[in-house]
Amino acid sequence: MTQISDIHQLSATEALAAMRDGMLSSHDLVSACLARIIERDGDVKAWLALNPDALAEAARLDALPAEKRGRLHGLPIGVKDVFDTADLPTTHNSPLYQGFRPAADAAVVDLLRAEGAIVLGKTDTTEFAAAGRDAATGNPHDLTRTSGGSSAGSAAAVADFHVPLALATQTGGSTMRPGSFCGVYAMKPSFGRVSREGVKIYALSFDTVGWYGRSVADLALMAGVLGLDEPLEPEASATEQLRIASTSGPYRDKLAPESLEALSLAAERLVAAGHQVTRLELPEDFKVLDAHHRVILHREGQAAFRNLAARHGKNLHDDFHHRVENRDGSSLADLARAYDAMALSRIAFDQIAAGFDVVIAPSAPGFAPVGRRPGDPVFNASWTMLGVPCINIPVSLERDSLPIGVTLIARRFADSHLLAHAERIAPILKSHGKLQA
Repeated sequence: MTQISDIHQLSATEALAAMRDGMLSSHDLVSACLARIIERDGDVKAWLALNPDALAEAARLDALPAEKRGRLHGLPIGVKDVFDTADLPTTHNSPLYQGFRPAADAAVVDLLRAEGAIVLGKTDTTEFAAAGRDAATGNPHDLTRTSGGSSAGSAAAVADFHVPLALATQTGGSTMRPGSFCGVYAMKPSFGRVSREGVKIYALSFDTVGWYGRSVADLALMAGVLGLDEPLEPEASATEQLRIASTSGPYRDKLAPESLEALSLAAERLVAAGHQVTRLELPEDFKVLDAHHRVILHREGQAAFRNLAARHGKNLHDDFHHRVENRDGSSLADLARAYDAMALSRIAFDQIAAGFDVVIAPSAPGFAPVGRRPGDPVFNASWTMLGVPCINIPVSLERDSLPIGVTLIARRFADSHLLAHAERIAPILKSHGKLQA
C-alpha cells in the first residue's frame, strides 16, 4: 500500500478516493485521526467521548469487498452530542444527562453508519444545543477564542484535522457561525429535508441537522447520502456567468470591519471571475424577523424544556427556566404574529431568490470573540427562520487573519443547485490559513 503523508489532513472525498485506489486503509485513517486527537485535544477540547471500538470497526470495514462498501466507507466522523448514539453516551453537555445511553441511534447517525461511516466520538456542544452551559472547546486558530456555538466541538474537530466530517445542528446560527469562526465548510440544508428523529428538540420550527467538511465536495457527499441530491426543478444547463446577489442584511451596523471586508472581497472576486453581482436590499419587513425568530424560539423552547424544569428544578440551568417561565413576556398574540410573519417571509424570499443563482450574506458579525460564548446569531437566525439552504464558504482576506466566511443562500429546497454553485464559487473566494499538522 502506497504511503500517504498527513493522512489526518485529507478531506472526506480525498480519503474515499485513496481507499478506493488501495492507497489507504480505514484503519490507517482512523489511527491517524486518533493520533491527532491525542496530540491536540487536551488543548482544543472538541470531544466529550471517543469510540473505543473505532479501530476494530475500521479493520472490519477494510475486510469488506468493494461491492459491499457504502458511500462513506471507513470514514471517521464526529457526532455532536445532541444526537442519540446507542454505543456512546449522549449527554447534551448537561449535568442532568451524564452517562445517559439511548436505546438506539438517531436516524441520521443510523444512516451514516449504514453507509460505512465510523462514529469516532461525540463532540462538545452548548447545553442541549440551546443555552445554559457553554462548550469547553477552543478555536484551533486561537485557543483563547470561541469556536462558536452550539456546534462548537464539531466545527473545531474538522478545523483541527481530527475528522474529515462532523454532524452539527442549527436552530439559530449553530452550524454557520462556528463554520465561519473555525474556517471550515458548513451546510445547513432546507428545513425539514433531513430527519431529526433522535436529536434533542429545542424549537420544532427551526431545528435542522447540519454538517462540516473540508470542501464543498465533502458537503455534497454528505448531502447525497442524506437524500438532498434531488433538484428543485429540472437542472438548467450550466452558464458561464452566475447571477449573484450580495446583501449585508438589515443589521449592517453590527458587522465588524472583517465581515464587511469578506463580503466586499467576495463580490469583487466574483465580478473579476466574470460573474454578475447585484447589491440586494431586503424588504423592510425583514428587519423584524430576528425578533420574531426569538419569540418562536423561546416559546417552542418553553414546551421543549417544561418537563426538565418540573423534574429537576434548580438543577436545570436558569436559562431554561427563563424559557419555561416566559420571562421575555411574549404573548400568544405575539407568537401568532411571529408564525404568520415566518410564513409570509418564506414566500417573499423565495420570490426574491428565484431571480438569482445565489444570495451571499455574512456568516458572522466578525472574527471569533475571546472566550467560550457561542456568539451572536443575528446574521443567521433569519435564514434559519426562512428555512432556506445555507453554505458557509471561508474567504481569505488580503492579510493574515483569523478565519471569516460568507453564507451562500438559495430558495427553499434548492439544495442541490446551491451545492453546484458553491463548488464553482469556493475556489474564487480562496480559503487559506491551514493549521500546522
